[in-house]
Amino acid sequence: QVQLVESGGGLVQPGGSLRLSCAASGFTFSRYAMSWYRQAPGKERELVASISSAGLWTNYVASVKGRFIISRDNAKNTVYLQMNSLTSEDTAVYYCNADRSGTAFWGQGTQVTVSS
Repeated sequence: QVQLVESGGGLVQPGGSLRLSCAASGFTFSRYAMSWYRQAPGKERELVASISSAGLWTNYVASVKGRFIISRDNAKNTVYLQMNSLTSEDTAVYYCNADRSGTAFWGQGTQVTVSS
C-alpha cells in the first residue's frame, strides 16, 4: 500500500523556520521525482519545490527561492522541505507528491501557519 506521510508542520512566527518531512512507503522511492505543493485557503494548489529521483536537480517557485530547500534521503525513503524566513504568505497546507511518468501519489498534507 502506497503511503506518503507528512510531518513537521505547525505554528511559527514570521521570520521563523520549519522543516517538513515526508516518509514514503509502498513504492520504489528512489525512482520517483518528489515535490512539495501547498494550498492556501481560497487558492489553488501550487507547486513549491521539486527534486529529481537521484537528487541531482531541484526547482523552486519564485516566491520561495533562497528561503526553502528541498532535499531527499533515498536510504530513508524521505523527502524534506527546509523552510526559512517564513511569512504569512507561506501559510498553507503542504502536500508531498511522488511522480514518475505520470503515475502520481499524494500525502494527506500538513498545516503550516505563520502568525505572530
